[in-house]
Amino acid sequence: MTQKVFWDEPYRTTLDTVVTQVMGDQVQVASTIFFAFSGGQESDAGSLGGYPVIRAEKRGLDIVYTLPHAHTLRVGDAVTWQIDWARRYRLMRLHFAAEMVLQLVYQLRPGIERIGAHIAQDKARIDFASDTSLAPWFPEIESAAADLVKRDQPILTDFSDVPTQRRFWKVEGFATMACGGTHPRSTREIGALKLKRKNTGKGKERIEISLIDSPCVPV
Repeated sequence: MTQKVFWDEPYRTTLDTVVTQVMGDQVQVASTIFFAFSGGQESDAGSLGGYPVIRAEKRGLDIVYTLPHAHTLRVGDAVTWQIDWARRYRLMRLHFAAEMVLQLVYQLRPGIERIGAHIAQDKARIDFASDTSLAPWFPEIESAAADLVKRDQPILTDFSDVPTQRRFWKVEGFATMACGGTHPRSTREIGALKLKRKNTGKGKERIEISLIDSPCVPV
């Protein structure tokens, strides 16, 4: 089973590991810092053993990485991971920004149903089942999110079930949520955010989340 170092060390950008399986252009490794698309969060970008990763896919509790056809990696090879830190950090910040917004919507609209989410490098979105616009709540949501950022609360992450690799995050006094993504250490790192409404069809409301500033955190 692939050891997912990105959970314990989400700020790490390089990692030495060993190739454990090769199936044509698809490989598996003993350990990884390269996050694969899950829970709406897009995959990282980067390279393995000098080869660019074309795709990362979860398969059960393992991750399979697709490399260029011309790669020459073999089982047992020692290789080094390199990930795109700028992309990883944006994804981490936008992921937690979206989850703050989600929890605040739940507080303001009890019983509302989330029907989709996606976190990309430029913005995040959350889709809700709703017949009415959520825009009137945006000022209150943005204000509450700004307060949470200002309070610099630790974002705690851990396993809720080790065998199945189910994880969660928790911010004391705010919320606890099941999530297997990568997260910043503190709410302060999210910075200021802006919300935008999109109506994607009858009975559907979309909130788009963008970051206004770009805090720089050393790796």
